[in-house]
Amino acid sequence: MTNTVISSEQVLEQLRWRYATKKFDPSKKISDPLWHTLLESLVLAPSSFGLQPWKFFVINNQQLKEQLVEHSWGQKQVADASHLLVLAIKLEIGEAEVDHYIQSIAQIRGTSIEQLEGFSKTIKGFLSNPNLDIKQWTSKQVYIALGQFMTTAAILGVDTCPMEGFNPAKYDEILGLTAKGYHSVLVCPTGYRAEDDKNASLAKVRFPLEEMIENI
Repeated sequence: MTNTVISSEQVLEQLRWRYATKKFDPSKKISDPLWHTLLESLVLAPSSFGLQPWKFFVINNQQLKEQLVEHSWGQKQVADASHLLVLAIKLEIGEAEVDHYIQSIAQIRGTSIEQLEGFSKTIKGFLSNPNLDIKQWTSKQVYIALGQFMTTAAILGVDTCPMEGFNPAKYDEILGLTAKGYHSVLVCPTGYRAEDDKNASLAKVRFPLEEMIENI
């Protein structure tokens, strides 16, 4: 039994509608209930082991947003969008973080810590691998969350602009992320496109499905 609440064509229509918004209308704001849904989509995003090695920072202070434009290659979306989302990774992922996660599983699923010992050892063994680049691994997890957030936004008719074009070190400094134990990886201004953003009407350029998908 499927749980279809939106048609396939509606999904595709919204994904075709979505684009990396170059100009936001600063007068249009996302409603609180809608924004809450978008935040929940981040919380519900999948991650390796379910460990959630991240935190998402919402920049509401307009002065801060204006200050960050300089460190975002001058991209005004950062200041003009209704909401500015900064996706960050935890600087430290170790046994303490795993133990906290295992405790959460036990509490939510009504099981014992002892029953989860094998899973706990598996995660800790993975994280202790000397060949593992922890920062690279956690950064990849954040991209998964961004994808879910952007897809949810598109389905809800909300515009986004995923950005790697910013100075993470300056963001960390200005927002005090390092002191909190985090490092910025991605930025995603979110809101509503300006009516005079000519990019909104440009045809989406994608290679055909037959060229991009191969059945083996």
